[in-house]
Amino acid sequence: MTSQCTPPSSPAHAALQAEDIRRQIHQLVERHYALTHARNLFSAGHSSVPVSGRVFDATDVKYAVDAALEFWLTAGHFNDEFQAKLAQRVGARYALTVNSGSSANLVAFSALTSPLIQKRILQPGSEVITAAAGFPTTVNPSMLWGMTPVFIDIDIPTYNVTAELVESAITPQTRAIMLAHTLGNPFDAERIAEIARRRDLFLIEDCCDALGATVNGRHVGTFGDIGTLSFYPAHHITTGEGGAAFTSSPGLRRAMETFRDWGRDCYCGPGKDNTCNRRFGWQLGDLPHGYDHKYTYRHLGFNLKITDMQAAVGLAQLGHLEEFIAIRRRNFDCLREGLRELEDLFILPEATANSEPSWFGFLLTVRESAPFSRDEIVRHLNDRKIGTRLLFGGNLTRQPYLQNRHYRVHGKLTNSDRAVNQTFWIGIYPGIETEALAYVIGTIGDFCRTRLASSKP
Repeated sequence: MTSQCTPPSSPAHAALQAEDIRRQIHQLVERHYALTHARNLFSAGHSSVPVSGRVFDATDVKYAVDAALEFWLTAGHFNDEFQAKLAQRVGARYALTVNSGSSANLVAFSALTSPLIQKRILQPGSEVITAAAGFPTTVNPSMLWGMTPVFIDIDIPTYNVTAELVESAITPQTRAIMLAHTLGNPFDAERIAEIARRRDLFLIEDCCDALGATVNGRHVGTFGDIGTLSFYPAHHITTGEGGAAFTSSPGLRRAMETFRDWGRDCYCGPGKDNTCNRRFGWQLGDLPHGYDHKYTYRHLGFNLKITDMQAAVGLAQLGHLEEFIAIRRRNFDCLREGLRELEDLFILPEATANSEPSWFGFLLTVRESAPFSRDEIVRHLNDRKIGTRLLFGGNLTRQPYLQNRHYRVHGKLTNSDRAVNQTFWIGIYPGIETEALAYVIGTIGDFCRTRLASSKP
């Protein structure tokens, strides 16, 4: 008996078969998404109203599946495209993805210590001006590098620092300013950037909560030297874990890339060799001439890259960004209008002058004259499945991790302390529907009216 073997498919035929299978997988993904991720109708008192969460559709899942089918795993062509489109969206020349917004802050600040920037390099002991009220990882990189944070107070109801207070905090030791755009509301980036230029200071803008926010039509993060973003599920778009740093300075881009990629001098992408065309032709440090450039390290570094599957999700999420921003603004306006009659009890948030925020949350500060405390209304809302959050770490100088650490406080931190005791925020993310917002407004209103009635003699 003669055995018969099936002739192998040609590469072209195999590619057509693979593409047909991929289309079938996409169809199954759409069916699976419709069955497992369909939104349930909101039921007041039964459904939860979280402060944040991932919002996605079948397109996002298909992008992730495509990246999984390729199985490249490390950063690849999806990441290249994501970085390019992200940079274009924010108006910067370069964007570098990293594995979190906190890592974005780390590589951004670390770049200021790099010998690649030569004369302006930050040295241990340099002062870095920052806000007292905020998230720790806006401050932590400066301390890790031996700098001295200089904490200044915030303004209420914008919850950002003022340009006047920034300038008054500058001393001969000041070398940088690192500030966050609080909950999507920009700080006065134009004036603070002008102060930085005039005083020869670096400015890093933490935009992790503010993707899409603008000042006089210009995207936040592009006024200073470097901007940073987070793609954690709570943020405007998500890659799961992930973040990015962006800049228009080639030198700072190179320094950030080096810190992100182990501190190596080589700039080949994952899976690439000899991009410089002289891989074995370098002589750096005390290494022998020709030592492999892929294993030559210019300074201390980390491995903070993302995977191509994360980048694929980010690329799909960018397609939703404008809609997400519009819904956040609509939800903010809805809450502000619905709670306007309670301004005697709450300080409502306000946009910074000349800005268009890309709101992350809706901040409320309980007035001293209110017949209830912040903690009482927060417990009431959480008991009714309405999520709340505080203004992150509040006054960071009161946090246990800053005890026995070296920092300086400029002026009084009155509003930062006020935020610790009286401020909280509720969600406006795109997963919250108008029925849920009405429930939130009604719940807050009912609580306030009950407390007002009981406080009367």
